Amino acid sequence: MTFQALRTVALQLEPGSDVRLSLEQLGREQGATGFVLSVVGNVSQAAFQCPGQPQPTLLSGVLEIISLQGTVGPQGVHLHLSLSDSHCQVWGGHLEPGALVHSVCELLVGFLVPTAPAPGAVAPAAAAPGLTAPQSAARRAGAMAARSAAPARANAARSAAHSGSGSAETPRVEVGVLPGCPWSARALRLLRTLGIPYALVEPRPGASVPQVAIDGVEIGGYDALVDLHGKGELQGLRQL
Repeated sequence: MTFQALRTVALQLEPGSDVRLSLEQLGREQGATGFVLSVVGNVSQAAFQCPGQPQPTLLSGVLEIISLQGTVGPQGVHLHLSLSDSHCQVWGGHLEPGALVHSVCELLVGFLVPTAPAPGAVAPAAAAPGLTAPQSAARRAGAMAARSAAPARANAARSAAHSGSGSAETPRVEVGVLPGCPWSARALRLLRTLGIPYALVEPRPGASVPQVAIDGVEIGGYDALVDLHGKGELQGLRQL
């Protein structure tokens, strides 16, 4: 029996990098088939092929990447891109060369690597040595329950950090958001992706959201947060 191991590769693209060409190069370097697991970033120019159109569509401006999914390998890539403009209008299609990073683009790519089982290893469906099949199933069920409970414990700890309750240290980042605001959601998603604790606060009336403050000093909104991230100035706030 041949097993498949997943090797993850983090890829951080510099401003001006071509997203598709960078992923094609990564596929050649890794020499394995993989797929995009996650993405956070924006582009100053997007190039994508809409269904039924003879030529790729080109868009310019600061465009937020909503999703990027598909396959990466030595023979090339097949990727679907969706993104949003400043009016929250969403565009999408097949990613083509010419999508250029604006300030930051961080990708996590998983590659499948065939591995031979170690001598004496048991197939996943078989019972562990010394256990009957029901006992083995019970052990697996217990492990799955423990893994399922882990996110809940993490969320509880995160909630305590966000609210400043308990013994958790008060987060240095405060964010004023409004429900349903896509830019507020993206700011919070970026902070969570980077492992930066934050506290939610009431936004100032009449001002745009999100309102992000670090150590009590308001830095601006989502664009300001992305700009600081692109310069590496958020590293000291991470708690991974």
